Amino acid sequence: MIAARIPQTLTEKILARASGRAFVRPGDDIEARPDFVISYDFPGYTDVFFREAREEFGVDKVEAPERFVLFIDHMVPAATPKEEELHRGTRAWGVAQGVPVHERKGIGHQVSAELGYATPGAFVVHFDGHVSQLGAFGTYAFGARKGVLEAFVSTTLAMTVPATVKIVVTGSLQPGVMARDVFHHLVRVMGPASCAFKAVELAGPVIDAMSIEGRQTICGQAMFLGASTMLIAPDARTLAYTQGRAKLDLPPAYPDEDAIYERVVTVDVSDLEPIVVVPPSPANTRDLRDHLGLEVHSGYLGSCASGRIEDLRAAAEVLRGRQVKPGFQLHVVPTSQAIMTQAAREGLIETLSEAGAFISSPTCDYCYGRIATMADGQRAVSTGTLNTPGRMGSVNSEIYICNAAVVAASAIEGRIADPRPYLAAGVAGAAGAAA
Repeated sequence: MIAARIPQTLTEKILARASGRAFVRPGDDIEARPDFVISYDFPGYTDVFFREAREEFGVDKVEAPERFVLFIDHMVPAATPKEEELHRGTRAWGVAQGVPVHERKGIGHQVSAELGYATPGAFVVHFDGHVSQLGAFGTYAFGARKGVLEAFVSTTLAMTVPATVKIVVTGSLQPGVMARDVFHHLVRVMGPASCAFKAVELAGPVIDAMSIEGRQTICGQAMFLGASTMLIAPDARTLAYTQGRAKLDLPPAYPDEDAIYERVVTVDVSDLEPIVVVPPSPANTRDLRDHLGLEVHSGYLGSCASGRIEDLRAAAEVLRGRQVKPGFQLHVVPTSQAIMTQAAREGLIETLSEAGAFISSPTCDYCYGRIATMADGQRAVSTGTLNTPGRMGSVNSEIYICNAAVVAASAIEGRIADPRPYLAAGVAGAAGAAA
């Protein structure tokens, strides 16, 4: 007798494989074996895991160290003896365990993809929810918070299979609209808790046409829909990127055409214009045009969300031949050293520097205010992940989240500005030069 086929979502297929089952359903309690366990060093996280694994669980050696990877991407470089002591402890643990530690290579979520931990069909855990950006490669990656300690002391992680929401993004993007705008529009349309504790699968022509980098930007912000993670089924672009990088030889997983989703939502972005997310919450998506002219004092182009090569290209296009307004502090932080190198080869670093931007080596430190700390009454335009009070300094400062081109245009004017006139002028100039 032939068993009936059970249609599954991409999420269900990956978790079924990770738990050794033929299939899983939403609500199932499973013991899933992570293919990779990723962490970065930060006080109260990795250092605590090292100690608790030894003192409370008696685990002196992790099983299968090839499953683990650590990143030193915060407090880089160390500014105090305490910070360096934390880094030293992380390095020592990695040597003792035989676990690779990547230092000053860039933000771990991005470097994980570059190193091949974003393997299509893989199951990955971290304590940081922004690891969901690996979903751009068809990887199920989610932040287990303190629960990731379980993966340090055991081979499996107890979890409940989430329901899956499918979002189909249709239409086409207007000039000046970037992946960042698309994601925050989804939050505006669906609501910040609309996918609470769910997995989200993205599809549709806009996603199909989007770069890998743009997909990373959207997937990495899944938590702001309340989702545990976000995934995109692999396509030719995905497989081209991961070929020769993937750490595991896994067959890519794909959702069945008749998979059962909790719901399917279609969002048309044809009329979408650049947006701005206003303080004090990442849920406050607004139209950029309604905030034009608001004085701002600094700009941050970077973070695990939006410091990739297409972001740097967009900013450079706006700033080419122009100058940052005197007194305005523009900080550009590529997401990884590989991206920094590519930007240098393309001349983007030169363009941004000549315009008056300060270029920093890849680090998470700007995003949470360790560097370029804001004072009372200051406002920033930012491609960072959060705009909550105190995120980048004083609780009495304000952060307006936007895309990279908006940051660049605002740096020129010293006020929230529309990048589209600058982009159009660049296109016109290029056309004139070619004529």
